[in-house]
Amino acid sequence: MDLLHYPLAFIAVLGVLVTFHEFGHYIVARWSGVGILRFSVGFGRPLLSRTDRHGTQFTLAMIPLGGYVRMYDERDMLSEEEAEIEVPPGTVSFMDLHPAWRIAISLGGPFANFILAILVYWALAVAGTTNITPMVAPAEENSPAALSGLDQPVQILSVDGRVANGWQDIGLGLTDRLGESGTIALGVRDLQTDRSFTVDVPINNWHEGVGEPDVIGSLGIQPVVLSVMGQLVAGSPAEQAGLEPGDFVTAVNGEPVLSWADWAGQIEAYPNQRIAIDLYRDGRQMQISATPGSRVLADGTEIGSIGVYQPQIEVSHSVISALGVGVNETWDKTVMILSVVKKMFTGQVSVKNLSGPISIAQVAGDSAKYSWRSFVGILAFLSVSLGVFNLLPVPILDGGHVVMHTAELVTGKPIPERIQVLGVQVGLFLVGTMVIFATYNDLLRLF
Repeated sequence: MDLLHYPLAFIAVLGVLVTFHEFGHYIVARWSGVGILRFSVGFGRPLLSRTDRHGTQFTLAMIPLGGYVRMYDERDMLSEEEAEIEVPPGTVSFMDLHPAWRIAISLGGPFANFILAILVYWALAVAGTTNITPMVAPAEENSPAALSGLDQPVQILSVDGRVANGWQDIGLGLTDRLGESGTIALGVRDLQTDRSFTVDVPINNWHEGVGEPDVIGSLGIQPVVLSVMGQLVAGSPAEQAGLEPGDFVTAVNGEPVLSWADWAGQIEAYPNQRIAIDLYRDGRQMQISATPGSRVLADGTEIGSIGVYQPQIEVSHSVISALGVGVNETWDKTVMILSVVKKMFTGQVSVKNLSGPISIAQVAGDSAKYSWRSFVGILAFLSVSLGVFNLLPVPILDGGHVVMHTAELVTGKPIPERIQVLGVQVGLFLVGTMVIFATYNDLLRLF
């Protein structure tokens, strides 16, 4: 069943993305008045089929790797299957449409992907998200972060001015700087002094040409859950002792602690015994006493328990303000993806970072295992990626169609058919090569 988990997650993601994308083309084409012969999710032989009152055949096909909207074009010979579809008298041909309508139809698909992303990010903002508070121990000695002054345990607040509510935000913010020179501004809060400041970490052609760069570890920092108190269980020994959310524990009975594992291990070692806890609170050093309770494991071992959760950041928005979050998230992801694409063309980012269907299946499957929020978040990001990819000015992609129809709009003449055919051949070669190379990258990562 675990083996089926990944292909099923992949099919679910791709099915939603393709359906939204093609529906974007379909709805604009319907507004234009052009005849629509078929709306297909998937390629190959139809598994399910229904024809509506407009004569459009809606199909679910056997190969779930894409889809298409087939519009009536009087220049084309209908396939054997399409020949069975009756074209109503007076049906408008695609090439009879004004070029502006053809441009709008081409843009409808990517636009639908951006709308989907906005809706998903909006829903996530309304539902609220919970992430482990992003913290780091003192940076590795002589690392870029340590040499920049990050030599104490801190919470990371932002990357280049963008708020970081979790490690995903940090990873995306750092990825945006791949191939660049200058400094990365990390906004941090010192857990001992409670002072917030900015650390400027220098970079020079950062990871230029490197495949799968470790954007976090290369700075000399690693994600870790430090011994910072989260929410307390009501009536627990932690609450009775006077611990508070945000307290940074540094020692138990004189034994230094730094990570959550250190803290948990010390508590478990003292069931029903009084302990001295050294901590920092609001920049002040203090000591309190506590008596952990106890619980018995399945093997009969008694361990201490104090009743406090790991530190987390919870973010939620109202229905109205969440719409702005959805738009901003979609815009930020679009800008970041375009930046990475540009850097791939200039050589600042290695093409080894291209991901194909295998990587998408892995990410979709892993996120589905983790939580529904993670899964739909990946769905939104992939929707933005699909929208951006289709807007590239490559023949056979929507962006290439926009270029072709715009040229006709400006010159008043259609592009010569031989140039269109050549464009399709070049487009197929470019896209096919990219897919093969991305799949090759996937296989290298897998094996």
